Amino acid sequence: MRILVIEDEDKVASFVQMGLEKSGYEVDSAADGTEGYDKFRAVDYDLVLLDLILPKMSGWDLIPLMREQKPSIPIIAVTARADVEDRVHGLNLGCDDYLVKPFSLDELLARIQAVLRRGDLGAAQIRIEDLALDPLKRKVVRAGKPIALSNKAYLLLEYLLRNKGKVVTRSMVLENAWSTNVNDFTNVVDVYINYLRNKIDKGFETKLIHTVRGVGYMLKS
Repeated sequence: MRILVIEDEDKVASFVQMGLEKSGYEVDSAADGTEGYDKFRAVDYDLVLLDLILPKMSGWDLIPLMREQKPSIPIIAVTARADVEDRVHGLNLGCDDYLVKPFSLDELLARIQAVLRRGDLGAAQIRIEDLALDPLKRKVVRAGKPIALSNKAYLLLEYLLRNKGKVVTRSMVLENAWSTNVNDFTNVVDVYINYLRNKIDKGFETKLIHTVRGVGYMLKS
C-alpha cells in the first residue's frame, strides 16, 4: 500500500515516513499543500496523512479538492489543533479520522488500519489462478498454502499482481514498488524475481511469473 504524507514539519514527516516504511508501507512525502496536491493527482495512493496547517495551500483547502478527485480515498488529518470545532470541521469537510499531535507511531498505525477496514480498502484479495494476496493483512496464499515473504519480495509480488497481464520493467519495479532510485543496480530485481519464483511457482504445474525477454517480467496464468 502506498501512502502520501503531506507535512511541513521535517521532524514529524521523517518520523512518520520511517515508521510507516518499517511497517511495510510505501511512502511519499510533500512539504506543502501545492506539492502534496500535485503528487496526489499524479499517483494512485491508498491513503493520505494530511497536516491541516500547511504553506501554499492549507489542508482545509486540500480536503474538498481531494474528495472531488478521488471520493473514496481515506484521509487522516494530522494536526496540532485539538479544538473540538476544528475536529468537527475537518470531519465535515471529508476527513475519515483526526489525529492530534503529538502522537505515537502505534496509535498512527492503529488508526490507519481502522480507517482501511472501515472503508473496506484493501480487504478484497488480489488474485490470479490459485494465488491470493491480502493487502490489509499482508498475507500470501497459493492453493491454500501460506507463503512467507520478505518485505521487498512482498512489495514486488503485490506490484506484479496489481499489474497482472502487463509487462513491468526493472526500472518500474525500482521506482513504483520499492520507491528506489532508478539509477540503482537493477539486477537486484532479477534476484528477487528468482526468489519469488522459488516461493510462488516451485512445485506448481502452472507457472505465474514469466520473463519477457529483453523487457522485464509479467504475472499471468
